[in-house]
Amino acid sequence: MHNHDLPLAPRGTGADQVLAGYLHRQAGDFLRSLRLHGESGADTQSAAEAARSLRRAARRIRGTLHTFRPLLDPAWGDQLRTELAWLSGVLAEEHACTARLSRLLDALARLSGTRPVPAARAADGRSGTDADAPEEVAPTAPAGHPPAAERPGRGALTVGGARAGALLERQLTLGRTRAHSAALQALGSARFHAVADAVALLASEVPLATPAGAPDAVLAAHAEGAELRLLDAVTALPLTRASHPYNAEALVNGLATTSAGEAQDAPWHRVRHLLRLHRYAQEVLHAGDGAGPGRRLSAAGRTLDRHRDAAEAAAAAASAARTPRIAPATAYALGVLHADQRHEVEAARFDFQRAWQETPPGPDGPRDEHALAAP
Repeated sequence: MHNHDLPLAPRGTGADQVLAGYLHRQAGDFLRSLRLHGESGADTQSAAEAARSLRRAARRIRGTLHTFRPLLDPAWGDQLRTELAWLSGVLAEEHACTARLSRLLDALARLSGTRPVPAARAADGRSGTDADAPEEVAPTAPAGHPPAAERPGRGALTVGGARAGALLERQLTLGRTRAHSAALQALGSARFHAVADAVALLASEVPLATPAGAPDAVLAAHAEGAELRLLDAVTALPLTRASHPYNAEALVNGLATTSAGEAQDAPWHRVRHLLRLHRYAQEVLHAGDGAGPGRRLSAAGRTLDRHRDAAEAAAAAASAARTPRIAPATAYALGVLHADQRHEVEAARFDFQRAWQETPPGPDGPRDEHALAAP
């Protein structure tokens, strides 16, 4: 699944130079984002953007340390990778709670008929946004069908939807506040300063285990290992079933116990993780030209991000529904919301199998020998 659209690093460039150059750049991005985060002050939007860039650089450093571990000092690499995983997790939680709350409240408004269905969803069943659609205008009912608010069962959802939204807002706002406090505490800790010092050192010096001047084929061999692990994980996915829209597998499994639902989603989350590692390895191989991943890899990555977001939103709705002594109408609205998000999980799987099995453009047909490898 090599990206043939990206030129490889210039021939004659040693593996140590290519790898070190990539890590230097990512460490520089990390330090710049850290400086911007410190300068943002009370500007929450700038702080959030800086934190997002910080996590982006940290992910790429971690992925590179993992894929090319044999070429680096293993003790140093493992320690830094562990610390960056801790930092990324702490910084990501606040953003995750904010995005999850927005997603669930938007879905509740759509399901209760107080907000029109987004244009992309109306056209092909997938989620999307319509910036030109006024938020408070009720959707127009199809000919021969009653308005949304008058359909059977819609009244119960409208009544319980407001309470369900208030419950979700209380729970997720509390989670966001705790995550924000944890992030501030982490950024002021000695552990974080040790991570920042290690990344600052990485910006100027990379502890390499490979001899100077090693051929760049060494990098390609490790990148191929990351690719093969991804292909094996994709092969294990039920892509044949996912190719049928509305097959209800994600919904049925989502109604199972929490552990069963997580186990059913876990292989997809693993593919998302391995796809990222593969993309970062390709960035190392094609370092120096500034080109991004191919369209197919980007599309597959976006659908798996949607899959993860929908699965976590469904879990949040299910957790809220287990709140003691809530009204039946509230529980009903949360159940409908949970089912809606599990359908979003199913839609993301359908889109992933289409993106994964898409034939790359080119006069000679598929330029990717693994383009149609998955079942």
